[in-house]
Amino acid sequence: METLADLLSDAAAGRPPAPDCSVTVLPQPSERDAGIIAFTAHTVVFADVDPAWVHARLPAGDLSAPLLPAFLTAMEAATGRRAGNLDLLALAAPLPGPPPLPLEELTGGDHPRVARARRYRDAVRVWVAGDEAGLVTLGQGVGGRWEVAVEVEPGHRGRGLGRTLATAARHLAPGPLWAQIAPGNAASVRAFLAAGYLPMGAESLLVLDDD
Repeated sequence: METLADLLSDAAAGRPPAPDCSVTVLPQPSERDAGIIAFTAHTVVFADVDPAWVHARLPAGDLSAPLLPAFLTAMEAATGRRAGNLDLLALAAPLPGPPPLPLEELTGGDHPRVARARRYRDAVRVWVAGDEAGLVTLGQGVGGRWEVAVEVEPGHRGRGLGRTLATAARHLAPGPLWAQIAPGNAASVRAFLAAGYLPMGAESLLVLDDD
């Protein structure tokens, strides 16, 4: 049986799921990670639920249904989890050479940003730029994929630092790098697109109530 890790690896290699208007149901890759990814005309549900139950609740041919409130609410009830943000899912290839700005890695595991990141990702590493004006986090998240998160302090926004940090992450990553971006955060969307990340779809994670 195909795993979510296999599917994401294929997508990162330029082979996303076929745009055949279907829904694929895969087992959860871990206790932590469950959710829904909508690629172009193909949705992937990764949760420990009966595929027949999923298909019975999705109108045939309705590409938007898997990420609409009715189905997300049903998934919440079936899994005992809650639906998180609906994010833009973007992807970029790693880049050679050093990052385009000086960065200092945070090595203390008790740093609050490191501790928070470890709730959602494994192998977490965090770097800061210029008196913590900005921060970039890498870690292995859903299906073992490498994920990036970028933060810019309010007083340093509007100067291109977010784009530079998103680019720096590509120099730090050991492989294809995924970003989950809230569509309403237009500045973040612009920063990641300018840094060469390409939209791959939309994603909503089903998170445990204590997250």
